[in-house]
Amino acid sequence: MVGLGRWGRSLMESVAGKSQRIRFTATADPAEGTHLADLLRDASIQAVVLATPHSLHREQAIAAAQAGKHVFCEKPLALAAADAQAMLDACRRTGVVLAVGHNRRFWPAMQALKRLVESGELGELLHIEGHNSNENSNRVSGGWRTSAAESPGGGFTGAGLHALDAMIMLCGAVRSVQAQLVTRRDAIPPLDAMCALYRFANGASGTLATVRATPFYWRVHAFGSKGSAEVLGETELLLRLPAKPLQRVSLEPVDSLRAELEAFADAVEGRAPYPIAPEQMLATVIAFEATVKALPAAG
Repeated sequence: MVGLGRWGRSLMESVAGKSQRIRFTATADPAEGTHLADLLRDASIQAVVLATPHSLHREQAIAAAQAGKHVFCEKPLALAAADAQAMLDACRRTGVVLAVGHNRRFWPAMQALKRLVESGELGELLHIEGHNSNENSNRVSGGWRTSAAESPGGGFTGAGLHALDAMIMLCGAVRSVQAQLVTRRDAIPPLDAMCALYRFANGASGTLATVRATPFYWRVHAFGSKGSAEVLGETELLLRLPAKPLQRVSLEPVDSLRAELEAFADAVEGRAPYPIAPEQMLATVIAFEATVKALPAAG
């Protein structure tokens, strides 16, 4: 594990004593006097997990790949498409797996929504709406997560990007974007709201919103020509079909962090490809970068 902040520790705890597929044997964090280079020299380590500031991902992933280590990188994979492409190229050249931590894709309700869309039960997908808000910013007193350079777009990088990636999972790459960020207060904790309007490769339109300060809320709603399906959180899905009553589907919960790390382990051992293909990893970063560039200079 490289990076021992809140999220790095959460990833470690998700598998500690619980997983037969993956085990953390060493950690690195400059604040504790340990470094990635130390891990890369250790022949017993097969893979590294990066839970570090976003701007470091390219350099660290390429160094790990060149050392023959497989790489699991927390989202965003990179802040720019060129960096993401360089990471993908380096891992492909050296024959190591590159995985990205979009854990919302592993939620049971999101998996159910994906199956509904792919089955055609909703018909042609016409529009999709995504919203991810959380109040994590209210618990941050400073550091890189509040930096506009590391986490641009208000709550977009930390929360909204999860919803955008979910929309790309269902609709494909983004073809165009308009966006705005409204900032009420720059001081910590910040108060802002970000929203965007998208057009996707499959022709569908989409909207996204995120509010940093408000309590946690997740919603992804896919509207098709034959019906719509709405995910509200990890295990709840609402299905609306013509001339039928609203269907409420409750699914068994899973630990999405452990699920994504075990999927990474499966990919490392050749059991199955990582569920997020390289072209989708890149598509999300391209859409992320385009959204940030679409935001006005001042909110």
